[in-house]
Amino acid sequence: MLVKRIIACLDIKDGRVVKGVKFDNHEDAGDPIALAKKYAAEGVDELVFYDITASADKRNIMLDLVKKVAKEIFIPFTVGGGIKSIEDIRALLLSGADKISLNTAALENPNLINEASQQYYPSIVIGIDSLYKDGKDIVYSHTGRREARKNTKRETLDWIREVQERGAGEITINSMNADGTKRGYDIRLFRKINVITTIPVIASGGAGKLEDFADAFTKGNVDAALAASLFHFGDLKINDVKNYLKKSKIPVRN
Repeated sequence: MLVKRIIACLDIKDGRVVKGVKFDNHEDAGDPIALAKKYAAEGVDELVFYDITASADKRNIMLDLVKKVAKEIFIPFTVGGGIKSIEDIRALLLSGADKISLNTAALENPNLINEASQQYYPSIVIGIDSLYKDGKDIVYSHTGRREARKNTKRETLDWIREVQERGAGEITINSMNADGTKRGYDIRLFRKINVITTIPVIASGGAGKLEDFADAFTKGNVDAALAASLFHFGDLKINDVKNYLKKSKIPVRN
């Protein structure tokens, strides 16, 4: 088994870290710079920064905040939200991001994946917000605000196949059904995804206890597990997770 990654996610709204349940009822979780420094010091493998309302608000991501966070940490740093063009991607990479996460922009302009991957592979991550409803897994866009949220009519597995073919470096799959519930990752979804993926998959949405991380790796066979509120509100520390995984014979970085 390859070494697995633990990722902390900072969902940013109006310059603050927030966390909700199933993409609603966002609660303030702290200062992004302070939390970034904290998680880096605790040994998290990577950090993800999502400006969750940038696409819904039709504005660019906050470059100044990206620059400030990048100056404080020395671990891989992924940034997403409000990215519309190659110029936006270049600006973020120059501001200190190591990877770029495309979500809504990729759905609206799939050719952007090809163009971005040709120039910046493997730094292009495709974020996918997937909702299970009426027996189907469907991709949603503009998920940062309920009133802007859109059902894309794309089935999740079909979209995953397409982004792989277009050159994505890795995929982050966020189960909207599990998001913020702390009831465990959506293993059903990840088992389905596992059959068709040839690039790294990051599990997002639902972590609530140590066993959930182990299940994501052993039952869902994902490459990385992402969590947000679990870390923000002190339910678990990064070292708790890594020590548990080591005891469970799941290889992780020190």
